[in-house]
Amino acid sequence: MPGIAAAKPGSRNLLLRVVSSAVLAPIAIGAAYLGGWTLTIFWTAAAIAVWWEWTGLVHPAGHRGALITGCCAIAIQAFLLMNDRADVALMIAALGVLGAAIISARNAVWTAAGVGYASMLVIAPVMIRGDDRTGFFAIVFVFAVVWATDIFAYFAGRAIGGPRLAPSISPNKTWSGAIGGIIGAILAGGAVVMPSNPRTGFTIALVAVALSAVSQAGDLFESRMKRIFNAKDSSALIPGHGGVMDRLDGFATAVVAALVIGAVRGGWDASAQGLIGW
Repeated sequence: MPGIAAAKPGSRNLLLRVVSSAVLAPIAIGAAYLGGWTLTIFWTAAAIAVWWEWTGLVHPAGHRGALITGCCAIAIQAFLLMNDRADVALMIAALGVLGAAIISARNAVWTAAGVGYASMLVIAPVMIRGDDRTGFFAIVFVFAVVWATDIFAYFAGRAIGGPRLAPSISPNKTWSGAIGGIIGAILAGGAVVMPSNPRTGFTIALVAVALSAVSQAGDLFESRMKRIFNAKDSSALIPGHGGVMDRLDGFATAVVAALVIGAVRGGWDASAQGLIGW
């Protein structure tokens, strides 16, 4: 039947997404729990994959110099983070951005932005995690907010539908999905933080709303980027999801926002406490 045949690819894709998430989520949480070099290596691998995908989009004919420059910058940052020198890692990230822009004759701004994007995918989670127990819960809080945003937005959008959120960028996203994602983020974020600190409920809800909105903005940013460079997915590394960028677009922006919120309140060395210790 035509209707059933048309539904099969979507069902298969959803199944692949579920299986991929079921494999990757425990690995991410496990790395966050262990912290230290394990966490740094995990996010370094993710950042290098993102940078490889980014250069593939921006330089489809290849640009070995830009790729190597970004990979070297990310690797040096990882080494510095393992030695508790996040301050110098941030400086190396800035130099990597500058270097990538200098050596790229075409799409220099996009290339430089990619180095910064990938670099913060290493730096922000490691800085938030730190060395104490609060850091683990802070990272899990960000995971919960971003993942719940994706899940609730998907199902709310399908169930309710309605006006499109940004039809020229991502036609399938709706306002009902965006609002559903925010509601999911509040519930999931509260479930992580409130059992140990119930007085933080209202404030944590506000933080969850902010991170959910930033996460969805990150998703839209990547969708816009793929439209600019005529790509459906950033790659095909993750079954059902496309590329690593496709899986981490919301987290990449949300975790940076989380670091900024935490650092403003608690300082760079206590960003986890600043994020969830209201």
